[in-house]
Amino acid sequence: MSRFLIVSIILASTLLAGVSGCRSGNKQQKDTTDSEMKSASIQQNEEDLLAGTYRAVCYSGFRSGQHPDRGDGAVLPSDEEILEDLKIISEDSLFNLIRLYDSQENSASVLRVIKEHNLPVKVMLGIWLKAELSNHEGCAWLNEPIPQEVLEQNRQDNQEEIQRGINLANQYPDIVAAVNVGNEALVDWNDHLVETDSVIAYCQKVKEAINQPVTVAENYEWWAAHGEKLANELDFIAIHIYPVWEGKDIDEGLSYSIENVQKVRDALPNSTIVISEAGWASEGSEFGERASEDKQLRYYNELMAWADKMNITTFFFEAFDEDWKGDPNNPLGAEKHWGLFNIDRSPKKVMTQNN
Repeated sequence: MSRFLIVSIILASTLLAGVSGCRSGNKQQKDTTDSEMKSASIQQNEEDLLAGTYRAVCYSGFRSGQHPDRGDGAVLPSDEEILEDLKIISEDSLFNLIRLYDSQENSASVLRVIKEHNLPVKVMLGIWLKAELSNHEGCAWLNEPIPQEVLEQNRQDNQEEIQRGINLANQYPDIVAAVNVGNEALVDWNDHLVETDSVIAYCQKVKEAINQPVTVAENYEWWAAHGEKLANELDFIAIHIYPVWEGKDIDEGLSYSIENVQKVRDALPNSTIVISEAGWASEGSEFGERASEDKQLRYYNELMAWADKMNITTFFFEAFDEDWKGDPNNPLGAEKHWGLFNIDRSPKKVMTQNN
């Protein structure tokens, strides 16, 4: 424009008027184009799909009376129960990719059962990281500092967990599709906080020891605000999105989820994205009428249809309800009701209407 000003003020004025008129007359077209550009920037290639699929599910498998170690020992599912679950997941629901959260005994059992029964299931294996920093000032449910001796023991435990994850990935190379190091260990509200540089060092150690891709699972906001340094060390980034936790109802469920992904894409344009958690509670005293089986069904269908088009592997949270989670005195707490199946393994609407 300045070049025309040098030549002629009158010509510049005419040109400016023409451009303004064009912008005014085609505003709707421009808005549409911008929206399409955003959508295109999120879209990935088929080669970016983990294990070649966009549909995946998070799996723990703890039934009533069972739970991981909460300080007094764990009560774990049997091999028979795990086999029943995996058949429901892979045969009845056609999920062939699951996410496990640690590399301890229960996860080892899942991998063994898959191999022994030749099940058509791949796994994103987890390495669970315990607190190495006391986040008592940032975490709402930590009432006092974590003692230093506990943090030191946690660091040792984390090293042992990392080695277990490496061993399992190498023991089951045809089943473990990727390894996830740490789950929400970096967000400023968690109770198992670890420094970013430590997580990077752990990821480097794992990458040197296995052939599978390596990632870290974190809330989308953390990735967008702080994730560049870590993302550069990873094969892909794993993000969590939960519109219902952020006060959204189902009419905004998909659009808000896309906004979350867009925020990460804008911050980390060169990273491959996997959605490692996204879900909708079928019941929850925290959410009131925003939680229901009908809304879970709609969110699942809309999100998975979008993930298919975008070539983004999406782990729906989660396969089965788990009543050990959350407040034991509140059976209607949302933490207990994210499953696609009830805790007795009966299907919810989302599964009866998608089979």
